[in-house]
Amino acid sequence: MTTGRRGLQPRKQPRQARAELTRQRILTAAAHIFAEYGYAAGTTNRIAEHARISIGSLYQYYPNKDAILAELVTRHLDAGAAAIRNRQDAEEPESLEEILRGFARTVIENHLDDPQLLRVMGEQAPRSPELFEKIARQERERIAYTQDLLERHPEVGVEDTYVAARLIVSTIELVVHVLIAAPDSIDTTRLENELVAMLTRYLTAAPSGAKDAPAHEGV
Repeated sequence: MTTGRRGLQPRKQPRQARAELTRQRILTAAAHIFAEYGYAAGTTNRIAEHARISIGSLYQYYPNKDAILAELVTRHLDAGAAAIRNRQDAEEPESLEEILRGFARTVIENHLDDPQLLRVMGEQAPRSPELFEKIARQERERIAYTQDLLERHPEVGVEDTYVAARLIVSTIELVVHVLIAAPDSIDTTRLENELVAMLTRYLTAAPSGAKDAPAHEGV
């Protein structure tokens, strides 16, 4: 879904605590309405009613529901990036499996709020140049960090650590988003365990061109 850049910008940037609280109420109400009714039926009138404000007050902050959803997506991305940075700043486990578990768990936890809302954000969120740039920048940062880790870790057997880092970042993010947002729920502990097992086997396998050394018979 695309829309004009101006139509995605909030109209009012809160400078006082009361105004910020009103904006938070709008976003909280919108998240609830989009999750319950879907995007098409999640009208600004319903959002305003749930937030207990007038429709005129809502339009002082956001020009339309596209702008509201765009901000919800931005906050979701920022929360995920902050959680991953906190994980990176923490003491790094020695085991490759536990490092991957930390990656997977952080992404899973950022997707647990509401599967219905996740589905709306994934399918209906306006695609602006700013949003694409934010996603690309965060992805580049995660790939660079992951590649550096792979190059330093003694358990890693893959040859191309850049491609491996891209695969890990993309696999965790996409698989978690798709399966948690799916209508049929999935056990998140099972999801975490299977992701970690799959990626650990991939990273610790011998390079594809490697062959076993020929056996020598004793004389």
